[in-house]
Amino acid sequence: MTFISYAQNFEDIRLWRALKYFENGFYIDVGANDPTSDSVTRAFYDRGWNGINIEPIQNYYDALCQQRPKDINLQCVAGESAQDLTFYAIAGTGLSTLDTNLAQQHKDAGMDVRSQTVQSRTLASICEEHVKGPIHFLKIDVEGHEETVLNGMDFSKWRPWIILIETPWNRDQTWEKIVTDAGYHPVQFDGINTFYLAEEHLDLKPAFDIPPCNLDEFQFCYGHKFSHPVSNVEKELIAAQQRADQAEAELRAMRNSRSWRAIQKLKNVLVRSRA
Repeated sequence: MTFISYAQNFEDIRLWRALKYFENGFYIDVGANDPTSDSVTRAFYDRGWNGINIEPIQNYYDALCQQRPKDINLQCVAGESAQDLTFYAIAGTGLSTLDTNLAQQHKDAGMDVRSQTVQSRTLASICEEHVKGPIHFLKIDVEGHEETVLNGMDFSKWRPWIILIETPWNRDQTWEKIVTDAGYHPVQFDGINTFYLAEEHLDLKPAFDIPPCNLDEFQFCYGHKFSHPVSNVEKELIAAQQRADQAEAELRAMRNSRSWRAIQKLKNVLVRSRA
């Protein structure tokens, strides 16, 4: 069965290569964003997995509730403690953040940044309430808020097999020590994310040794940024449909005209005269 990839940078393909032999797996997606577009977890959900989606933005949370009814969808952020925080939302992007400096940079760049109050919960408390078995992977994409997310997790009790964290090109991150001290080994940097394996699951490392390739038997979802662009094709189809509709309307108008009816009567007379 062909694997349909939705993630923006092959993340789901790499994860599927490592985890495809485990049925009905479980994931946690911190900063889930849209349930389909650029989603790391959509392909797994389609194959019978389920998990926890943590997403504070209202329209994304509503879409997750509608499209992912088997998942646990939480409208909050993951942090160091349970409290209310100021969240800076940038609609239609993946750039919303809790980081005041980042929010100001986006505002200075002309983006529409809107602040709102959101509830913060620790990942440990979320796991305590909702996790009943193994966590096969934990994905974190929180635009500068990684350290507070990690500080709220008890890695001695909850052991995701794989962690992937969005990582800037400047990879000297203070938060990485939290992950490595918890017994996780970096095994892959894909240009956007760093993948870490729990030391008790280092047998999965060969899955990360080569980039996604034809042997993975995958296709991109419709409209994926790496596939042939469909926006121009869709515009052309719409234009062609409009031309067809216009031609059909003109033909109906012509058939309803007096001259058309007169021609049809004349043709009938000629047919009868030849009979």
